[in-house]
Amino acid sequence: MTEFAPEAGLHKNRKLKDALLQHKALSKAGFSERLFGMLFSGLVYPQIWEDPDIDMEAMELQPHHRIVTIGSGGCNMLAYLSQSPASIDVVDLNRHHIALNKLKLAAFRLLPGHADLVRFFATPGVDTNSQAYEEFIAPRLDPATAAYWDGRDMYGRRRVTVFNRNIYKTGLLGRFIGAAHILARLHGVRLAPLTEARTLREQRQFFDNEIAPIFDRPMVRWLLGRKSSLFGLGIPPQQYDELASLAGDDSIAGVLKHRLEKLACHFPMQDNYFAWQAFARRYAAQHQGPLPTYLKPEHYAAIRANADRVSVHHANFTELLASKPAASRDRYILLDAQDWMTDEQLNELWAEITRTAREGARVIFRTAAEKSIIEGRLSTAIRDQWVYHEERSQALNLRDRSAIYGGFHIYGKKA
Repeated sequence: MTEFAPEAGLHKNRKLKDALLQHKALSKAGFSERLFGMLFSGLVYPQIWEDPDIDMEAMELQPHHRIVTIGSGGCNMLAYLSQSPASIDVVDLNRHHIALNKLKLAAFRLLPGHADLVRFFATPGVDTNSQAYEEFIAPRLDPATAAYWDGRDMYGRRRVTVFNRNIYKTGLLGRFIGAAHILARLHGVRLAPLTEARTLREQRQFFDNEIAPIFDRPMVRWLLGRKSSLFGLGIPPQQYDELASLAGDDSIAGVLKHRLEKLACHFPMQDNYFAWQAFARRYAAQHQGPLPTYLKPEHYAAIRANADRVSVHHANFTELLASKPAASRDRYILLDAQDWMTDEQLNELWAEITRTAREGARVIFRTAAEKSIIEGRLSTAIRDQWVYHEERSQALNLRDRSAIYGGFHIYGKKA
């Protein structure tokens, strides 16, 4: 009979404990993924949170360019139309974003004038917006989109009536910003007065005195240590891990503080509509501050004239590209979607991008962390066909008014 060795029993117990801890971690990760998926199935972004002016500088759009982009809230797709590209294919897997993109395009085509668009998409508390929808837009809207906006929300209200109130207080992002305002109020801080600052110095003083100390509060640091705390920003567990890689401690409070500092202090309030959305939960009223690029009066005529050049697809990026001919597209906008992808998904996506890209094509995307997400992950055969414009990427990232991303990246197709 073999004699029992105590160390063998201890070793077995350690292995069992390690296996249980691993199972617990996997179960927790799985729950986080399912929770994020459930939250992401509704309206997420009433406004897209990437700076379209930076996008257009990076892309250097020309009239012959054919663009493929992720839709999100639709603001950037419309901004690109101001440069009169040949076509834009918009993709999104979220049906709420699809309906919002199609409504915005229809509004440009069908509302009588620029002032009507500003009332509809940028002015809260206008009770007649749903009437404008019924009179001008609904009769010529495609049946699926009309059915969506005529449908009911969880409170039994017609969805289109959200434009009578303030759509930017809705959606996952809108509710997250609202929760951040509540959290700030619990610590004695009102965020909206930042929009009254007249100079960058006043903005800096408000941030340093009022906002920055909140990130040192124990409750806030504890909250931000939970992956679910950033689901409202549309940041899934994988992307949270990318942010956490920059933190160096058990909380990403410092990373978020740095990003919010850029949003609050690096650009004048008179020039940054992203800051207005973050701190006032609306766009600036007339003469108080900027409108988003797609609603600026100087772009109205071009966007209206080019609205028919957009096709909106309920599909993912790779699927759409697989249906397109080789060497048929010029510009690809991936937002931050690659932060979520596995190596296999990245290679499938870039294989289709590479196949469909014309000579001189460009791909732009953002990342939660600072480094490019594709380096070291694409196959050599694919990666060797692209050049990374690193210095240009870093320079434009510094000027990105949305401020919440760590990196902005430009890749060009080699000749």
